[in-house]
Parts: sequence; structure tokens; C-alpha cells
Amino acid sequence: MIKTYKYSEISKDEIFARVENKSNVEEIVAGIIANVRANKDAAVLEYCEKFDGVLLDSLEVSAEEITEALEAVDTEFIDILKKAKDNIYAFHSRQVRNSFLINENDGVIIGQKVIPIEKVGLYVPGGTAAYPSSVLMNAVPAKIAGCPEIVMVTPPKKDGKVNPHILAAAYIAGVDRIFKVGGAQAVAALAYGTETIPCVDKIVGPGNAFVAEAKKQVFGKVSIDMIAGPSEILIIADRTCNPKYVAADLLSQAEHDRMASAVLVTNSEALAMGVSLELERQIPLLSREEIARTSIDNNGKIIITSSIDEAVEVANSIAPEHLEICVDEPFMYLDKIKNAGSIFMGKYCPEALGDYMAGPNHTLPTSGTARFSSPLSVDDFVKKTQFSYFTRDALEKVCRDVEYFANKEGLGAHAKSAVIRFDEE
Repeated sequence: MIKTYKYSEISKDEIFARVENKSNVEEIVAGIIANVRANKDAAVLEYCEKFDGVLLDSLEVSAEEITEALEAVDTEFIDILKKAKDNIYAFHSRQVRNSFLINENDGVIIGQKVIPIEKVGLYVPGGTAAYPSSVLMNAVPAKIAGCPEIVMVTPPKKDGKVNPHILAAAYIAGVDRIFKVGGAQAVAALAYGTETIPCVDKIVGPGNAFVAEAKKQVFGKVSIDMIAGPSEILIIADRTCNPKYVAADLLSQAEHDRMASAVLVTNSEALAMGVSLELERQIPLLSREEIARTSIDNNGKIIITSSIDEAVEVANSIAPEHLEICVDEPFMYLDKIKNAGSIFMGKYCPEALGDYMAGPNHTLPTSGTARFSSPLSVDDFVKKTQFSYFTRDALEKVCRDVEYFANKEGLGAHAKSAVIRFDEE
């Protein structure tokens, strides 16, 4: 059963604290990366057999397999994927940044270029659950950014094929190449390349602890979006909320992972009791009952505060990945929220809406990192470079300033590189 606390009884560090399974993930991942770097396709195929239980003839998904998948997926789901893509596109297209040029001083031109990243690798989970939504959320912003090549990796099923719903989403989103590999070995292949899988410039997308650790270890060779932890949700709700809805929203994240955290913060003891009872009623009805039960019992919490304003303080202090504000006038509190990955406003905006159809991205900062980082966006798929142009006259105007500044830092060659151009005078 979910644990209930008064806000004064628990520290902010404990609110999203998890019961963790200690393991040597770091060491295992380092070994996998080293093996893939050394043995390339052979290592990847070995891990596919070991971890996915399938001996593959080919790592790359063929055009025929994509056609087969499109035929296998019902047309209603295809239509829903297209609607979701349109919503994601409409939101993310507003994020596009433009290059700029400044030419305000005689003889000086400075500016910034916004350039798409050449090759992007998308990791799409396919373990305890397959996520075609993640394909759309990662690929659509990359397409908007103008990335020339988008490569996707995702684990194969026991029959050696990729989940058809994932392939359908990849086709609709415009993914260029798809490979049947998951886990740390997929991240290693994207980072260092194999005979079949090209190395990329950036890897994005969520995964399990091994995927997260692999992204951490290859960072520097390639860029990554973030180190994503287990899913988390914090719901702020008052006494007017229906406990059935609140419990269902908590379970929408608890069913992701045994390590997921689902937390309710409320100023109503009656709602707290109602949600606790409702969780016990709903959990046995879930297809992923065992996962949700473990998450709620180990990591779930109800925190009782003196007011909704105090509940907002709780949210800001722990910076949740998903934040629901389930009150009648949620916009009263929007400006007060400083730290959250994505905010869901009102009683009819469950977090699941954001996972699929709303439009904002569902790849979000976890583990308190929303204090300083942002949801996945078009910005993640571009890089910026800057340029400067000075005429001789323009340089002459600031030459002595450059010299003086450089000498203050003890860098005589810096100073000389500016004044040497006028030494003949």
C-alpha cells in the first residue's frame, strides 16, 4: 500500500527516493562497449542472441519488413499516429531558431549560424513495453531541425522482427535507417559504428539502466540528450478532485517500471485516503499489475500539505519529470512553478495525454534535473557556430584594447597577433 506522510515528516530528498537494486551496471556496460568497439557486428549479433534470444541474419530492417509491418498494423492506429505526428509537428515547429547577422558598426560583421546535426541516433525501447510514441517524439523534432540522416535502433522480438507498431511510427516520422539492436550494445554501435551500423553525432531517447549508463559512458565521443532515470510523476490535487482519476494518473507512471515514482501532494486528508483506497482497487485490474504494485509499494507516496501553495513549494523543491496540477483554476499556479519537466493543467489533462497526443515532447528531464534542463526539442538537433569579420580600419579601432586585455592575462602572443598588423606604421 502507498505510504502517507505529513509534509513536516519527510525531507525533499525522500519524496522521490527509490528502493534500488544494487548491481554492477557500470562495469557490465563498460565491457559491452569495449566488445562492440573491438568486434563490431559480431559483438552486436552475439548480444542479440544472448539478451534478445534471437540469432539474426541481418541487423538492418529491410524495406520489405517495413511494408509488412504497415500491412499488419490496423488502419485506425495508422490514422492515430498521423494525428499525433501532426500535433507534435505543430508544437515543435514553433521552436525553430534562425541564424542571425549583426552589421551595426562600420567594418564589423558578426553573427551566428544554426546548423542541423548531420547524423542522429534514436534509441527506442522495446523490452517490457514497446513505445511507438517515442519514435514520433524523437524523430519529428529532428526532421524539423533538418537533420540529414536519422538512424533508429530498437530491440528485435524473438522472431527476429521489430514490433510493427514501432516500424509504422518510424515510417510515418521519416526515419531513414532502422537496426534491430537494443541495450547498451545499441548505444555503443551508434557511438563507434560497426560494419553495418553507422556512427552518429548524437544519441537521443530513453531506455533502461543499461542504456542510460551506456549513454553516460559514450558521452564525449558523441553528444546525448540526457541521462534519463526511471519515470516519475507528482500530482498536486485538492479536495475537489475525484480520487479515481488521481489514482489512475499515478498508476499511469507506476506501470512503466518497478523503479518508477508516483507521488500525490494534497491539502486534503480525505482525498489522500480516497486515493489510497482507489489504488488498491485499481492495481489488481492492470495488465502490468506486478510492476505497478512494486512501484507503488516501494516508491509511491502521498504527502499532505497545509495548502496548495505549499504543494507548489514541494514541486519546485524536487523538480518532477511530470507535474499534474489537478485543481479547478490551474493557471493560478502556473507562474509559480519553476521546476518541472512538463506540466499538465486541470482535471482533464492526464499525463498520458502528453505521452501521445497533446504535442509537447514526452522525453523529459528526471531525477531533479528539471532544475537546470529542458524537455527534448528542436534545439537538441541543431548546433550553433558563430563568425566575425573585421576590416583593417575596424581592427585598428580596437587593436590597443585587445593588446591591453591580452597583456593583463599574461598572453603576449595574443597581444602581438593584433598589433603586428600595424607594426609597419
